[in-house]
Parts: sequence; C-alpha cells; structure tokens
Amino acid sequence: MKKELSELSLKELWALFPIILKEHNPKYKEWYEIEKRQLLSSINNQDIKRINHIGSSAVEGLIAKPTIDILLEVDSTCELTELIKTLNKNSWNLMSSEFQPDLRLALNKGYLLEGFAEKVYHLHVRHLGDWDELYFRDYLLDHPDIAAQYGILKLRLGKEYEHNRDGYTEAKSEFIMKYTKKAKVEYAGRYIAN
Repeated sequence: MKKELSELSLKELWALFPIILKEHNPKYKEWYEIEKRQLLSSINNQDIKRINHIGSSAVEGLIAKPTIDILLEVDSTCELTELIKTLNKNSWNLMSSEFQPDLRLALNKGYLLEGFAEKVYHLHVRHLGDWDELYFRDYLLDHPDIAAQYGILKLRLGKEYEHNRDGYTEAKSEFIMKYTKKAKVEYAGRYIAN
C-alpha cells in the first residue's frame, strides 16, 4: 500500500525531493504568469492585494531550484479557511501555517509520490507588507555581480545539503540577510503597505 506524501517522514521527503539546481529556464516567467492567472481566476479578487514572482527563478540567469516561488499577499479581512479550501481545490497542498505574529502560509504544487512534476510551485501567502523576499529579489535583479555570488554559494551548498532542505535554507540565510538589508536601504520603503 502506497503512502500519501503527508505520511512520509522528513527523511523520506528529502530523499524523494532533493535539492536540485539548474540553469535559469526562460519558461519560468511564463509558468509564473500562467499560475498567477489561475490564482486570480480562483480567488476572490477583493482578497488579493498583490502577487509577485519571488525567489531565484525570478532572477534571469541565476542558478535555481526549478521551482516557481509566488508571494500572494491578501487583505487582512480575507477568510483564510475559505482561501485554503479554494487553494486545495486547485491542487495546492498546505505544508505549513502560522497565523501569529504574522500570517505565513506555505503551499506547494507539483510534488508527487513519484518525485517532482515538470512544473513545481511554492506559494507563500501573507498579509500585504514590506517583505524581505521582494527586496532581495530586486537587489539581485539590479546587481548581477551579487546574483553571481549567490549562484556560486547555492551550487556549493546544494551539494553539501542535497538531502537536507532546512540545512540548505539555513546556510543561505546570512548571505540573504546581508543583501536584504542593503536593499532596504537602497530601495527605502518600496514595498511598504498603505
């Protein structure tokens, strides 16, 4: 009898879904746009405040996991239970949820018992805000030299943490925070919610 993904241990999940890094795929932008349209057509538009393509796949030329990261910012009055139900109906699986102090829902699409689908997505749902991911993305877009350094770091860490996603993410955090701080100075308040 086959297990469901939700029944797999963390070790089994990491073995099934290792850190894979690939050259930038020009189709990432198109895949993001397709999924954005699907989100806009399935979610109450009054609830959506902003949608952005974030993460390494949003930076042309940057080595990346072949995963499209999407930041979906919703209104503070959004009925979250209904939103999660709607997303589930549209093949999104809730992986983690945090409601306090800030809303942080993490959902994915494209993770199968056989491994990764052709298109893999991570959806980060939050209330409208001044989020670090937006600043870091913009900094990499505007500073190709820093993006290249980040790519080298990712390649090194990808080998070291191939079957440890948490370790991989943690090992990148110092670099990410350093340049996010620089971005927040350079782009002062670009994403402050009104």
